[in-house]
Amino acid sequence: MEKNDIYRMIPRVDSLMADPMLGEMIENYGYDCALQGVRSTLEKVRKRLEACRSASDAKEELEGLPEKICRTLEQWMRPEMTRVINCTGIILHTGLGRAPLGRDVLRRAADLAGGYSNLEFDLETGKRGERSAHFERILCQLTGAEAAMAVNNNAGAVLLMLSAVADGGEVIVSRGELVEIGGKFRVPDMMELSGAELREVGTTNRTRLSDYEKAVCEETGAFLKVHTSNYRIVGFTEETSIRELADLKARTGIPLLEDLGSGVLIDLEKYGLCHEPSVQEVLAQGADVVTFSGDKLLGGPQAGIIAGKKEYIEKMKRHPLARVLRIDKFTASALESVLLEYLNPEKAVERIPALRMLTMPASSVRRSAEKLAELMRKAICCTDGDGIVREAPAVITVEESTARAGGGSLPMEDIPSSSVAVAPKEISASELERRLRGLAIPVIGRIAEEKLFLDMRTVSEEDIPYLAEQFRNGAILRKGGVR
Repeated sequence: MEKNDIYRMIPRVDSLMADPMLGEMIENYGYDCALQGVRSTLEKVRKRLEACRSASDAKEELEGLPEKICRTLEQWMRPEMTRVINCTGIILHTGLGRAPLGRDVLRRAADLAGGYSNLEFDLETGKRGERSAHFERILCQLTGAEAAMAVNNNAGAVLLMLSAVADGGEVIVSRGELVEIGGKFRVPDMMELSGAELREVGTTNRTRLSDYEKAVCEETGAFLKVHTSNYRIVGFTEETSIRELADLKARTGIPLLEDLGSGVLIDLEKYGLCHEPSVQEVLAQGADVVTFSGDKLLGGPQAGIIAGKKEYIEKMKRHPLARVLRIDKFTASALESVLLEYLNPEKAVERIPALRMLTMPASSVRRSAEKLAELMRKAICCTDGDGIVREAPAVITVEESTARAGGGSLPMEDIPSSSVAVAPKEISASELERRLRGLAIPVIGRIAEEKLFLDMRTVSEEDIPYLAEQFRNGAILRKGGVR
């Protein structure tokens, strides 16, 4: 059969647009969108028809064309961002959105974002207000800072701090603190972008107070400490503390800045984790300004939080970059709600999901793993037509595992955890991992030793029934099962 004869079998665009099934799509998505769907689907069909050798093959390809168009339109209109279940054991997983927000925080933020709010309106005076004012008081109360503000992320906070405080002067930094974080963000690059000039002192592993003292000159605009929150240098090392630099600051009058990176407001050692310098601690030791992330160890929304002396914070608020980097109403609301939780630290550990996962006893995680494993074992059991129980398509066990804080936080911390290990018999572990990623609510685990591991430290109790249900009758574990 000639190719032209095959192409003539393709329905006209106007006839497809008149199909009753497309009528519903036009009503839901609009005429222009439906028309694009028709043309896009027909273009794919034309390419597949090139391989057809007979009229029967072409007719088979053209069958159900309106349904194919509808599926195309539904796929276009379906949001690509979706909730996933994190079974990786990485609590602040950058790829999965870092710190999850608590339900109360989300409820309040959605309520405010869904309507009008006093974001930049002073209800007492009836005049324009500041969006930072809603959480500045709480931040100051929690950290002991004179003033505070927030921008869209910590990289932005560092950029604003250097631009406003150093004001084009030299910034003295230890060579051991010229860090790179995710996305190829490097401190030297941020320094250059701010207009400040980098002055490196010391060596990678050892920087003394005398190194800073020798570098001070008329052009010095600031001392900068960068907390290496995403790695550690161990062995033959020496670091100049904030307290030592505070003495140098007092003698020279040069502002002392610190980028804490992940940032923390509670004592993690109380929960068996390693010491991480808190914002309060750094400010009390003499830092003039501290920057840190909102969506890491703080457990809040993405934001770059800046706290410290009022004269420097006010300078940053007036800087043109402050408007470029400002947060929106959703972030401002969520940040205020999370910070309010910290007024009661014991409750904060229970109510802020990231903190709860970090501090949860290993025995509690083990119980969750055993609960899920038992439900999954029952779910995969099934019978054939004669009522005989078929062999289970996988071996399901509970194994000890190691969770991580992630997100560039607590790099040396191994957090004891427990995982449900699934060893499929008919398909590979990688195929099972792919199938779980394709679920309505995708499940993200990790593969090791030809098993799929579902780490329970990052799984909420409410998600356990859903996870077990996906293994009902073992279809997801069998060849020819879920695709």
